[in-house]
Amino acid sequence: MDRLCSTYQGGQWELYTLSNSSFYMAPRRADKLLIEWDGNGFTGEMSADAAGIVACLFTYSALSFQGCETCGDMYHLLLDYAEQHPEASLIFSAID
Repeated sequence: MDRLCSTYQGGQWELYTLSNSSFYMAPRRADKLLIEWDGNGFTGEMSADAAGIVACLFTYSALSFQGCETCGDMYHLLLDYAEQHPEASLIFSAID
């Protein structure tokens, strides 16, 4: 998260298991986070829940390119879940 949010300084995270057998983690906080990703020029403010999904999608993707097939599967399952999230457009803009 510290690579996505310059003001992130750690904290507790929640683990969410999904009905499609995937999971993600998100920081336990009520305030929004400013997410910035130089790789695609994204800058946007989103809930901690959405930011956690973005962080997990980036992590799953990176690990899948290192040969973790399960992480590739988890990426696609979490992506399916993200399509229904209230902040789907922000999530998809961040990972595009």
